[in-house]
Amino acid sequence: MAQLHAISGANAIPAYPAVRRLGFADLRDAVVKGVDDFLATPTQLGFLAIIYPLVGFFFARLAFGYDVLPLLFPLVAGYALIGPFAATGLYELSRRREQGQDVSWTDAFGALRCPSLDAIGALGLVLMAVFLAWLATATWLYQSLFGTAVPGSFSQFLSMIFFTPEGWTLIIAGHSLGLAFAVASLAIGAISFPMLLDRDVGALVALQTSVRVMIANPMIMAVWGLFVAAALALGSLPLFIGLAVAMPVLAHATWHLYRKAVEPAELSTTG
Repeated sequence: MAQLHAISGANAIPAYPAVRRLGFADLRDAVVKGVDDFLATPTQLGFLAIIYPLVGFFFARLAFGYDVLPLLFPLVAGYALIGPFAATGLYELSRRREQGQDVSWTDAFGALRCPSLDAIGALGLVLMAVFLAWLATATWLYQSLFGTAVPGSFSQFLSMIFFTPEGWTLIIAGHSLGLAFAVASLAIGAISFPMLLDRDVGALVALQTSVRVMIANPMIMAVWGLFVAAALALGSLPLFIGLAVAMPVLAHATWHLYRKAVEPAELSTTG
């Protein structure tokens, strides 16, 4: 029964909401509102300023300490793949503020009381599978070009990447494959997680709605994806500290993008 609820939600007949056409003004307004949400709840800054840099430092230390230096970039890039799931608590802050409630960072844990928590977890596992598949693909690509030998230093690694034909093949092929994984992650998670926090429709309807938004707005969602990637890249500098700002702003903006992209529940249709 729990598995059925995670897939189909509370209703025996799933409700498929109508999706809207988006414009660049919608993206700009979503980002502006995301920044406003972030500034309106400054108590979360201390929490995020500790958690996200620690995660980044952990990944970096893992890479340097266990001879997986070639996976440092794929690990950092993985933020974008699992970000929609990791940001669920921040969607809750935007949702509460939208309702006119007083909000502090502790309210992010209110997402744990969401009726769709099982569906959120199920889609989170899907994104984690995408992330692990990306790491496996990146490992295979590196080893197919450089074998199993690992660089002796960070400078040697940079020399291998930027000053050898194999390195440039890795850069071009890696970015091409990474783009495919990023598109898959965006299609899965761009709308589905805030939607599940907002309504108990099940993982299948949320996933289909997210894909439908992508299909209805290919250019706008492509620009959104590029913006997310650029913000996370800038947020990783220096030493991942900027993620304490980039991640919550993107999360809040994603909530408002969902609100613009999907019709309210009372206007949903059944299918």
